[in-house]
Amino acid sequence: MPLFTYRALEPDGTVQRGRQDAPSAADLATQLQKRGAMVLGISPVGRSGGLLALELGGTSLRRGELTEATRELASLLTAGQDIDRALRLMAEEAPNKRIGAVLGRVRDSVRDGMPLAKALQRDPKSFPRLYIGLVRAGEAGGDLAGTLERLAGLLERQRSLTAAVQSAMIYPAILLLAAIGSIVLLLTQVLPQFVPLFAENGLALPASTAFLLGMGNAVSAYGLYGLLAMAALGLGLRQALTRPEIRLVWDRLMLRLPLTGPIAQEILAARLSRTLGMLLINGVALLPALAIVQEVLGNKAAQKALGTAAESAKGGHGMSRALGATGIFPSRLIHLLKLGEETAQLGPLSLRAADMFEERTRLALQRLVALLVPAITIFMGATVAGIVSSLLLAMLSLNDAAQ
Repeated sequence: MPLFTYRALEPDGTVQRGRQDAPSAADLATQLQKRGAMVLGISPVGRSGGLLALELGGTSLRRGELTEATRELASLLTAGQDIDRALRLMAEEAPNKRIGAVLGRVRDSVRDGMPLAKALQRDPKSFPRLYIGLVRAGEAGGDLAGTLERLAGLLERQRSLTAAVQSAMIYPAILLLAAIGSIVLLLTQVLPQFVPLFAENGLALPASTAFLLGMGNAVSAYGLYGLLAMAALGLGLRQALTRPEIRLVWDRLMLRLPLTGPIAQEILAARLSRTLGMLLINGVALLPALAIVQEVLGNKAAQKALGTAAESAKGGHGMSRALGATGIFPSRLIHLLKLGEETAQLGPLSLRAADMFEERTRLALQRLVALLVPAITIFMGATVAGIVSSLLLAMLSLNDAAQ
């Protein structure tokens, strides 16, 4: 179905700009007139990937934008605005055209009588299934504003946890790159300066200096090929990971690594418990909630484990025991989930577990950085010291020859 942009004068006197699917421009004009708007202009546009997409920088909301839009919509609804007016105000005051276009499409669907959750389903790139499920539960329970406020908090926590992981790894990564760069510079630029001096005096290089010089020559001659090979290997691995069976093995391996594996398990535990708790306390049934949680875990091994737990829950045997048997998630999470099932407090206890595992993840990241930074520093210092000692040995050899 073609996509059109339009301008229309609304009954309240405001000019509305938006985008909408319609069989033709005439059909769109009829739809606009039925809701009391006066059509000012309609023009066809290309689909995603065309000129409009280039102008707007894409047609979907980023995670941070979705969080802010959710919180703003919750505030407007709490202040007494109806959903149509709230979406119109947000679309008109959007910080850029892309966000305004997304909100405008949602508003158009709502004005046509569609529930908000169903309207959001039409833009899955902007609104994930978890988001839609919680909105649907909020509409059914008559507390859409409160649900949106809690949903904004959930999105903010998810973004905060992801940012904590990324921030924790930035400094060690920079330090490691600096160490590698310094070593390569010494091997390829500094050491070769001594070769002519030894050649002029007819002396053989010390064994350690000759070894390091050989490494430097190898890096100079084959370094580019090595980088290309690593890039090709990375692309090949990325392509291989698109196969479900390989991705399953890889994700399971990532959870078994000595240093990062336990942290990855803590992150998965926090993500599972936070999402499950939010869904349950907002009225989503357990089995649909587990299906949604599977999508947000981002780890095939964890998704398979949760699928097994869902089958167990479907059979009336509870989910915690089956989840614990997989060995994917921390035992403390399994214990809290079991307690929640036994006391019929699975939602609240899941949220408590989420608070605990998010804090444990931050502490674990701090400990990892505290371990990596000295380790990289010691490695860099030892390597540079070895190279410098080889240089000093070469200089002493030249001095002995001169005497």
